[in-house]
Amino acid sequence: MTTASDPHAGQPVLTAGAPLTDAEAVVIAIHGRGATPGDILNLERALDVERVAWLAPAAAGRNWYPLRFISPKAGNQPYLDSALRRIASLVDEVTAGGVPHESIVLLGFSQGACLSLEFAARHPRRWGGVVAFSGGLIGEPGTVWDTPGSLEGTPVFIGCSDVDPHIPLDRVRESAEVMTRMGATVDLRIYPGMPHTVNGDEIAAGRQVLEAARRPRGTASA
Repeated sequence: MTTASDPHAGQPVLTAGAPLTDAEAVVIAIHGRGATPGDILNLERALDVERVAWLAPAAAGRNWYPLRFISPKAGNQPYLDSALRRIASLVDEVTAGGVPHESIVLLGFSQGACLSLEFAARHPRRWGGVVAFSGGLIGEPGTVWDTPGSLEGTPVFIGCSDVDPHIPLDRVRESAEVMTRMGATVDLRIYPGMPHTVNGDEIAAGRQVLEAARRPRGTASA
């Protein structure tokens, strides 16, 4: 149930792709500021990987948090913590349905990319992957990400323009460094002059992450 302290709780979730009961991998797809789950699910058709279920939660008011992602975290509360709890609740739902963490991919664009990276950094373990289209870890300059644990080789793709008006390039690079330090296998690609969008090279990279995350039901990773 949505409350003032948990504004994103109980918001709808759109689905696409394979049924969760048959999926060999699951994408938790997180939309950007001012967007909708339907917008981020356009990527399901673009990536076009079979036997993958997509779950796209909606943000209350179409915004996961009100200020920039590099603002002090206190100014983005309680929305930021509510967003991270929403992702956690979907992860719990997916694993309860028999899909292991190793086959769950956290994917997002802009605000959604920031949340995908932040969630993985706060919950280090072997994930199926993280695909961050135009985003970075959340927090003001000087933030330290030091959650104990390891990402255990989780493939992390981060793609962004070098002149994105919303995403400082320094934070993108810093995010890649943090994820590498936490044990992820990071693929960072910076695109000169690209607008705030997702390009074909990023789609191809994301597709590779999804394909690698697929596992037949009932099997575990090595």
